[in-house]
Amino acid sequence: MNVIKDIDFDEALDQLGRDFGLNKRKKLKNISNYSLSEKTLAEHANLAKRENERKERDALRSGHGPTAEIHDQFYRDHKYLLFLFQLLAVMPVERSSPGKVTFSWRSKASIYAFCFYSLLTVVIVIVGIERIQFFQRTNKFDDYIYGILFVIFLIPHFWIPFVGWGVANDVAEYKTNWGTFQVRYYRVTGENLEFPKLKMQIVLISIGCLLCAIAFIMSLSILLEGFPLWQTSAYYHVMTMLNMNSALWYINSRGIKIASESLSRCFRNDVEVECNASMVSKYRFLWLNLSELLQALGNAYARTYSTYCLFMLFNITIALYGTLSSIIDHGFQFSFKEIGLIVDAIYCSTLLFIFCDCSHTSTLQVAQGVQDTLLSINTLAVDTPTQKEIDIFIQAIAMNPAIVSLKGYAEVNRELLTSSIGTITIYLIVLIQFKVSLLQQQSLTTH
Repeated sequence: MNVIKDIDFDEALDQLGRDFGLNKRKKLKNISNYSLSEKTLAEHANLAKRENERKERDALRSGHGPTAEIHDQFYRDHKYLLFLFQLLAVMPVERSSPGKVTFSWRSKASIYAFCFYSLLTVVIVIVGIERIQFFQRTNKFDDYIYGILFVIFLIPHFWIPFVGWGVANDVAEYKTNWGTFQVRYYRVTGENLEFPKLKMQIVLISIGCLLCAIAFIMSLSILLEGFPLWQTSAYYHVMTMLNMNSALWYINSRGIKIASESLSRCFRNDVEVECNASMVSKYRFLWLNLSELLQALGNAYARTYSTYCLFMLFNITIALYGTLSSIIDHGFQFSFKEIGLIVDAIYCSTLLFIFCDCSHTSTLQVAQGVQDTLLSINTLAVDTPTQKEIDIFIQAIAMNPAIVSLKGYAEVNRELLTSSIGTITIYLIVLIQFKVSLLQQQSLTTH
């Protein structure tokens, strides 16, 4: 549910605009009562121009689709990423009308997703049966570890209906809210929100995700025994999906960070020109909308990234345990198997780090710039209504901390990374102790 509805936001800005315009008209009237110098005439003309521009912006409505389409630069920059998720049959949302991203079970994107997913499921089931039969052909403990890893990498495919299609409505609403926010941003600041170089970053990251997935699967096929090349066909889609999920989170966090930096810059510039209660109040509404957008990011993708984190934790733990177990049994040989497990652990750790770190860096910027500007205002030099608005704005920031929460299950920041490392360490200690106890029992029975 939106904290600030369209009608509430528009009514609040309209009222503030009327108050602001009334004050400006009084100033213009006072100016006209005196003989005007050239400098005063220039200020008068500039003031009148700004008043006309403000009236034009106030006439806009953030819930109007065609208006949102004009100002929705974020969608235009990252629509290629959304297309790739449609192509992977992971997130079948689409731009159904100007300014609106929607999801329907009967849409072309959904029908394509069902067909593609069904065909791919056949391939993955065939490979999965081969991987399970591999357990029957070996008695080595190390080979069991490798077999478990290969089966684990197939599991995310079966999560897609739950973590992808099941949250598509929430994701579509979140994407639509970006257009709404950008219209409001234009109404308050007088300029469009831009995302420099974001489109190029998305293209490069998307290509990199595909290449990294291919390189990772091929390296495991070469380094680990019992992984024939034809079976890699079932893993490319899964690894590309995992990589793209990391990229999607980075792009959304990057968008929030750019929006917060731009909002802070505009607020600082407007405060330097003229600080009044109406202006501060407008930016408070806009900042709350940005904070709401940040919270909606975590809520929309809560299922997706909760399972994503669990998968990474389990995978890293098994890979590290396999490596340590091999070292305990054979010493530091650095065989192909050990290198393959290390590559797996490093790869998954990198994806988990990107997920946690980019959220941390983006949330730091949401409140910092605006808060610094508010604290730098000389409250003795402004009137009482402005002082009250500054106090309310500071309280709003304190009561709405910039936190990305996966619907309350976890907060996505660097603390999540450190707690994950602690959890992995605890499980590794338990597993290694179990391994050592088995070796001791074996040595006692042989003697």
